[in-house]
Amino acid sequence: MWRFATEKAPNLAKFKLIVSDANGTSQTLEVEGPRAQPLLGHRIGEVVDGTIAGLPGKKLRITGGSDRDGFPMRSDVHGGVRRSIILSDGTGFNAKRTGERRRKRVRGNVITDDITQINLKVWQ
Repeated sequence: MWRFATEKAPNLAKFKLIVSDANGTSQTLEVEGPRAQPLLGHRIGEVVDGTIAGLPGKKLRITGGSDRDGFPMRSDVHGGVRRSIILSDGTGFNAKRTGERRRKRVRGNVITDDITQINLKVWQ
C-alpha cells in the first residue's frame, strides 16, 4: 500500500486530566493512546470509571474541559463542535455590565479528539 502525503496517520487521543476531590485538592494527569480512548464520546455530567485516571474503585464525573485553542466546553451546547452563541452568563463569559450579552465561541458538551483538557470530580 502506498502512503500519500495527504493521508494522515491515525490520531491517538491525548488528554490532560484535572481530577478534583471533596477537600478542594486537585491533581493533574496526562493520558494518551489506549488509556484515553474510553473518554471519547462521553458528555459533560456523565460518570466514568476511575481506572482511566489511575484511581481504581472510584467514579469520576466529567465537569467540563477546553479544546486545543482554549475554548471552554459548555453543557448546554450539544455535540462536539465549536459554535458561536449569545451568552449572558456562565462558562465562557464574564459580563462587565449588568444585562450585558455577547456572542462568544464555545465548544460543545461531547469529548472529541480536539479536546485537550478534561475536568473531573471524584464521584462516589
